[in-house]
Amino acid sequence: MTVHLVGAGPGDPELVTVRGATLLARADVVIYDRLIAHSLLDLAPPSAERIDVGKKPGQPTRQSDINVLLVEHGKLGREVVRLKGGDPFLFGRGGEEAEALRAAGIPYEVVPGVTSAFAAPAAAGIPVTHRGLSTSVTVVTGHVGDPSAPGGVDWQALARAGGTLVVMMGMADRARIAEALIEGGRPADTPVSVVHWGTTDEQRTERTTLDGLAAVELPAPCTIVIGAVAGLDLGST
Repeated sequence: MTVHLVGAGPGDPELVTVRGATLLARADVVIYDRLIAHSLLDLAPPSAERIDVGKKPGQPTRQSDINVLLVEHGKLGREVVRLKGGDPFLFGRGGEEAEALRAAGIPYEVVPGVTSAFAAPAAAGIPVTHRGLSTSVTVVTGHVGDPSAPGGVDWQALARAGGTLVVMMGMADRARIAEALIEGGRPADTPVSVVHWGTTDEQRTERTTLDGLAAVELPAPCTIVIGAVAGLDLGST
Protein backbone atom coordinates (compact mmCIF):
# COMPACT_ATOMS: atom_id res chain seq x y z
CA MET A 1 0.00 0.00 0.00
CA THR A 2 1.05 3.60 -0.62
CA VAL A 3 0.61 7.10 0.70
CA HIS A 4 -0.55 9.36 -2.12
CA LEU A 5 0.18 13.10 -1.88
CA VAL A 6 -2.69 14.37 -4.03
CA GLY A 7 -3.29 17.92 -5.23
CA ALA A 8 -6.97 18.78 -4.85
CA GLY A 9 -6.79 21.72 -7.25
CA PRO A 10 -7.60 25.41 -6.82
CA GLY A 11 -11.09 25.14 -5.35
CA ASP A 12 -13.52 23.95 -8.02
CA PRO A 13 -13.93 20.21 -7.31
CA GLU A 14 -14.22 19.50 -11.04
CA LEU A 15 -10.60 20.58 -11.46
CA VAL A 16 -9.17 17.65 -9.51
CA THR A 17 -7.15 15.36 -11.76
CA VAL A 18 -8.49 12.02 -12.98
CA ARG A 19 -5.66 10.30 -11.10
CA GLY A 20 -6.61 12.10 -7.91
CA ALA A 21 -10.27 11.07 -8.24
CA THR A 22 -9.26 7.46 -8.94
CA LEU A 23 -7.15 7.29 -5.79
CA LEU A 24 -9.88 8.84 -3.67
CA ALA A 25 -12.31 6.18 -4.88
CA ARG A 26 -10.18 3.42 -3.39
CA ALA A 27 -8.83 5.16 -0.31
CA ASP A 28 -8.87 3.59 3.14
CA VAL A 29 -8.14 6.92 4.78
CA VAL A 30 -8.20 10.53 3.55
CA ILE A 31 -6.12 13.09 5.43
CA TYR A 32 -7.21 16.49 4.16
CA ASP A 33 -6.53 20.21 4.43
CA ARG A 34 -8.93 23.03 5.29
CA LEU A 35 -9.06 24.72 1.87
CA ILE A 36 -10.02 21.72 -0.25
CA ALA A 37 -13.48 21.41 -1.80
CA HIS A 38 -15.13 19.19 0.80
CA SER A 39 -17.35 17.60 -1.85
CA LEU A 40 -14.20 15.75 -2.97
CA LEU A 41 -14.45 13.70 0.22
CA ASP A 42 -17.63 12.16 -1.20
CA LEU A 43 -15.50 10.45 -3.84
CA ALA A 44 -13.97 8.24 -1.14
CA PRO A 45 -15.79 5.05 -0.08
CA PRO A 46 -18.26 5.50 2.81
CA SER A 47 -16.03 3.21 4.88
CA ALA A 48 -12.95 5.39 4.42
CA GLU A 49 -11.69 7.23 7.47
CA ARG A 50 -11.63 11.00 7.00
CA ILE A 51 -9.17 13.02 9.07
CA ASP A 52 -9.20 16.82 9.07
CA VAL A 53 -5.72 18.29 9.61
CA GLY A 54 -6.59 21.75 8.35
CA LYS A 55 -4.50 24.53 9.82
CA LYS A 56 -7.28 26.73 11.16
CA PRO A 57 -6.38 30.29 12.20
CA GLY A 58 -5.66 30.27 15.91
CA GLN A 59 -5.74 26.49 16.04
CA PRO A 60 -2.85 25.38 13.86
CA THR A 61 -2.02 21.73 13.29
CA ARG A 62 1.73 21.36 13.44
CA GLN A 63 3.32 20.00 10.30
CA SER A 64 5.35 17.57 12.39
CA ASP A 65 2.09 16.06 13.70
CA ILE A 66 0.79 15.60 10.15
CA ASN A 67 4.04 13.90 9.16
CA VAL A 68 3.70 11.48 12.07
CA LEU A 69 0.09 10.76 11.14
CA LEU A 70 1.04 9.92 7.55
CA VAL A 71 3.81 7.59 8.68
CA GLU A 72 1.55 5.86 11.19
CA HIS A 73 -1.17 5.14 8.65
CA GLY A 74 1.40 4.18 6.03
CA LYS A 75 2.85 1.58 8.39
CA LEU A 76 -0.61 0.05 8.81
CA GLY A 77 -0.57 -0.85 5.13
CA ARG A 78 -3.55 1.31 4.24
CA GLU A 79 -4.25 3.19 1.02
CA VAL A 80 -3.76 6.74 2.25
CA VAL A 81 -4.72 9.85 0.29
CA ARG A 82 -3.17 13.04 1.62
CA LEU A 83 -5.46 15.58 -0.03
CA LYS A 84 -3.83 18.99 -0.28
CA GLY A 85 -5.16 22.21 -1.77
CA GLY A 86 -3.69 23.22 -5.11
CA ASP A 87 -0.47 21.35 -5.84
CA PRO A 88 1.38 19.42 -3.12
CA PHE A 89 4.76 20.86 -4.06
CA LEU A 90 3.80 24.54 -4.41
CA PHE A 91 3.62 26.07 -0.93
CA GLY A 92 1.81 22.91 0.16
CA ARG A 93 4.66 21.52 2.28
CA GLY A 94 4.35 18.30 0.34
CA GLY A 95 8.12 18.13 0.09
CA GLU A 96 8.40 17.89 3.87
CA GLU A 97 5.82 15.12 3.97
CA ALA A 98 7.63 13.23 1.24
CA GLU A 99 10.88 13.55 3.21
CA ALA A 100 9.20 12.14 6.34
CA LEU A 101 7.73 9.21 4.42
CA ARG A 102 11.01 8.42 2.71
CA ALA A 103 12.89 8.53 6.01
CA ALA A 104 10.38 6.05 7.46
CA GLY A 105 10.62 3.73 4.45
CA ILE A 106 6.97 4.29 3.47
CA PRO A 107 6.20 4.10 -0.28
CA TYR A 108 4.58 7.26 -1.58
CA GLU A 109 3.34 8.82 -4.80
CA VAL A 110 3.07 12.51 -5.68
CA VAL A 111 0.01 13.42 -7.74
CA PRO A 112 0.30 16.99 -9.06
CA GLY A 113 -2.67 19.32 -8.80
CA VAL A 114 -3.81 22.49 -10.55
CA THR A 115 -2.34 25.36 -8.54
CA SER A 116 -4.38 28.45 -7.72
CA ALA A 117 -1.29 30.50 -8.59
CA PHE A 118 -2.23 30.05 -12.24
CA ALA A 119 -5.85 28.84 -12.10
CA ALA A 120 -7.22 31.75 -10.07
CA PRO A 121 -5.84 34.40 -12.44
CA ALA A 122 -7.04 32.38 -15.44
CA ALA A 123 -10.54 32.14 -13.97
CA ALA A 124 -10.48 35.92 -13.57
CA GLY A 125 -9.44 36.40 -17.20
CA ILE A 126 -5.79 37.09 -16.50
CA PRO A 127 -3.11 35.15 -18.42
CA VAL A 128 0.04 35.22 -16.29
CA THR A 129 2.13 35.44 -19.46
CA HIS A 130 1.07 37.29 -22.60
CA ARG A 131 2.95 38.14 -25.76
CA GLY A 132 4.20 41.70 -25.65
CA LEU A 133 3.39 42.14 -21.95
CA SER A 134 5.10 39.42 -19.94
CA THR A 135 7.40 36.57 -20.88
CA SER A 136 8.10 35.45 -17.32
CA VAL A 137 6.18 34.69 -14.15
CA THR A 138 7.42 34.37 -10.57
CA VAL A 139 5.37 32.73 -7.81
CA VAL A 140 6.27 33.84 -4.31
CA THR A 141 4.97 33.52 -0.76
CA GLY A 142 3.60 36.71 0.71
CA HIS A 143 5.15 36.27 4.13
CA VAL A 144 7.40 39.29 4.58
CA GLY A 145 10.54 38.68 6.61
CA ASP A 146 14.29 39.02 6.55
CA PRO A 147 15.33 38.61 2.88
CA SER A 148 18.75 37.38 4.00
CA ALA A 149 17.26 34.50 6.03
CA PRO A 150 17.21 31.00 4.47
CA GLY A 151 14.34 30.97 1.98
CA GLY A 152 13.73 34.67 2.51
CA VAL A 153 12.05 36.79 -0.19
CA ASP A 154 14.15 39.53 -1.77
CA TRP A 155 11.39 41.93 -2.81
CA GLN A 156 13.92 44.42 -4.17
CA ALA A 157 15.23 41.81 -6.60
CA LEU A 158 11.69 40.81 -7.60
CA ALA A 159 10.88 44.44 -8.30
CA ARG A 160 13.81 44.67 -10.70
CA ALA A 161 13.10 41.32 -12.37
CA GLY A 162 9.97 42.52 -14.14
CA GLY A 163 7.44 40.13 -15.62
CA THR A 164 4.42 38.88 -13.71
CA LEU A 165 4.55 38.41 -9.97
CA VAL A 166 2.01 36.06 -8.38
CA VAL A 167 1.85 36.38 -4.59
CA MET A 168 0.31 33.62 -2.51
CA MET A 169 -0.75 34.07 1.12
CA GLY A 170 0.01 37.77 0.90
CA MET A 171 -3.09 39.66 2.02
CA ALA A 172 -1.96 40.17 5.61
CA ASP A 173 1.28 41.80 4.39
CA ARG A 174 -0.03 43.42 1.22
CA ALA A 175 0.85 46.96 2.30
CA ARG A 176 4.46 46.04 3.07
CA ILE A 177 4.74 44.01 -0.14
CA ALA A 178 3.55 46.96 -2.23
CA GLU A 179 5.87 49.34 -0.40
CA ALA A 180 8.88 47.06 -0.89
CA LEU A 181 8.19 46.60 -4.60
CA ILE A 182 7.75 50.32 -5.19
CA GLU A 183 10.95 51.03 -3.28
CA GLY A 184 12.65 48.44 -5.48
CA GLY A 185 11.62 50.21 -8.67
CA ARG A 186 8.21 48.87 -9.69
CA PRO A 187 6.04 51.81 -10.78
CA ALA A 188 3.31 52.71 -8.32
CA ASP A 189 0.73 52.52 -11.11
CA THR A 190 1.61 48.89 -11.99
CA PRO A 191 -1.68 46.98 -12.52
CA VAL A 192 -2.66 44.61 -9.72
CA SER A 193 -5.53 42.13 -9.47
CA VAL A 194 -6.59 40.33 -6.31
CA VAL A 195 -8.60 37.13 -6.84
CA HIS A 196 -10.47 35.69 -3.86
CA TRP A 197 -11.40 31.99 -3.95
CA GLY A 198 -10.63 31.71 -7.66
CA THR A 199 -12.54 29.05 -9.69
CA THR A 200 -15.29 28.72 -7.05
CA ASP A 201 -18.79 30.20 -6.72
CA GLU A 202 -17.33 32.62 -4.17
CA GLN A 203 -14.80 34.08 -6.61
CA ARG A 204 -14.37 37.83 -6.43
CA THR A 205 -11.81 39.98 -8.22
CA GLU A 206 -10.67 43.48 -7.37
CA ARG A 207 -8.46 45.39 -9.78
CA THR A 208 -6.21 48.18 -8.59
CA THR A 209 -2.61 49.38 -8.83
CA LEU A 210 0.43 48.68 -6.71
CA ASP A 211 -0.04 51.84 -4.66
CA GLY A 212 -3.70 50.92 -4.14
CA LEU A 213 -3.13 47.32 -3.03
CA ALA A 214 -3.17 48.16 0.67
CA ALA A 215 -6.75 49.43 0.35
CA VAL A 216 -8.11 46.14 -1.05
CA GLU A 217 -10.24 44.40 1.57
CA LEU A 218 -10.76 40.77 0.61
CA PRO A 219 -10.48 37.83 3.00
CA ALA A 220 -8.10 34.94 2.47
CA PRO A 221 -7.56 32.90 0.42
CA CYS A 222 -6.48 35.33 -2.27
CA THR A 223 -4.10 35.26 -5.20
CA ILE A 224 -2.41 38.59 -5.95
CA VAL A 225 -1.26 39.22 -9.52
CA ILE A 226 1.16 42.09 -10.11
CA GLY A 227 2.26 43.25 -13.54
CA ALA A 228 0.94 44.45 -16.90
CA VAL A 229 -1.15 41.29 -17.42
CA ALA A 230 -3.19 42.14 -14.33
CA GLY A 231 -4.83 44.83 -16.40
CA LEU A 232 -6.24 42.27 -18.85
CA ASP A 233 -9.77 40.87 -18.62
CA LEU A 234 -9.99 37.89 -20.97
CA GLY A 235 -12.52 35.79 -19.08
CA SER A 236 -14.86 33.33 -20.75
CA THR A 237 -17.68 34.77 -22.87
